[in-house]
Parts: sequence; structure tokens; C-alpha cells
Amino acid sequence: MPKRKPHFFYRNGLSIVFLSFFIVAWVAQAFFGWKQHNDELMELGAQPIAFAHYLSSGHFFSSTFENFQSEFLQMAMYVILTISLRQIGSAESKDLVKPEEVDREPDPLKKDAPGPVKRGGWQLWLYQQSLSIAFVVLFLGSWAGHLYGSYTDHNEQRMLHGEPEQSLSAFLGEPDFWFETFQNWQSEFLSVASIVILSIFLRQKGSPESKPVDAAHWETGK
Repeated sequence: MPKRKPHFFYRNGLSIVFLSFFIVAWVAQAFFGWKQHNDELMELGAQPIAFAHYLSSGHFFSSTFENFQSEFLQMAMYVILTISLRQIGSAESKDLVKPEEVDREPDPLKKDAPGPVKRGGWQLWLYQQSLSIAFVVLFLGSWAGHLYGSYTDHNEQRMLHGEPEQSLSAFLGEPDFWFETFQNWQSEFLSVASIVILSIFLRQKGSPESKPVDAAHWETGK
């Protein structure tokens, strides 16, 4: 009897569940951010805004991209730094001595190899760096979105207080934007350090982010 192909959810469950969590959390953030923003507007004597209007406001852009950029920075740094840096005993590190499968040269003759591998040249070079490039681009785009949102919201607040609009260069000299930025960055660096260090001593049976339960503490890699 031929083996049945796993159903769609089984093959894509991890991405489906995480994207579903993301959408639910994002909608909740937008709803409660709208409520909070309207409360602030009414305290300043301004009229509340509609939900659709809020979705294009500086407040929404700032709160959304403030979180996005720190996550993408975390992943970009993680992908890039794990190429050359090691942590003895960590499941998140490459082996200290043995060569890794991810370091071998790509084989253009391998069956089902991606198109850029078969074509070679600059396309292969770009494809070899594509994961880190994607995360860096996503980080920079999110950082720009956070800057735009924070700057727009900052000037909206100044207008409500009867103060003149501030230039972008002057805004970048204010502490608020950088406080928001580094507040998120430090938490992401801590979370990566936590999984790197805790996976030395702790285990989770069945998880690819953990070493085998019976692995020695100082055994590096999975």
C-alpha cells in the first residue's frame, strides 16, 4: 500500500500556527492601541478618530514597527553571528571542531537544487547570503517605519499641545525615539543569549532547538 502524503496542515503547521498567533496579536494590538490613542486625544480636548484612520496614524506605525525592527534585528544578528562564533555546549552553536553540513560547497548537479545553485555566478553568491540579506532589509525597513511613525506621532502630540512642528533632524536628537529603540533591542539580545546559554544545560524532548536529553552538557550542537 503506497504511503499517504502528509496533509497540508501537518506539512505547514509551524508557519500556520505562528502566523495565526501573529495576526490575532496584531489585531488585538491595533484595537487596544486605538482605544488608548483615543483616550489620549480626548484628554487633550481633541476628537477621537475612527479605527480605519488610526491604522494610518503615527501611533499605530510607531508601536507596530518598533516591535518588528527589534525582531528582525535579532534574527539578522543570529543568522550572521552563528556563522563564525561558537558557544561550547549550546544546541544553537556549530561544532567547535567538526565541519558542518551547512559549510560545504553547493553542488549544482544535486537533484532538486534551487535554480540559483544550478546557474552559479552572482546568482549563487546572492542566494548563499539571501537569508541574512532578507533579515537586514526587513530590519532596515521596519526601523524606517518606526522612525516615520514616532516622528509623525511626536508632531501630532506637539500640535495638540499648541507647539510648532519639529524637524526630523531635531527629533532624532530627542531621547524618546532612541529610548523606544534600545528598549526593544536589549530584550531581543537577552532572549537570544538565553536560548544559547540555557540549551547547554536544559533539554526539551522532541524540540529541534534542544540537544538530545541524554547529551552531555558540553556536547556542542544538536
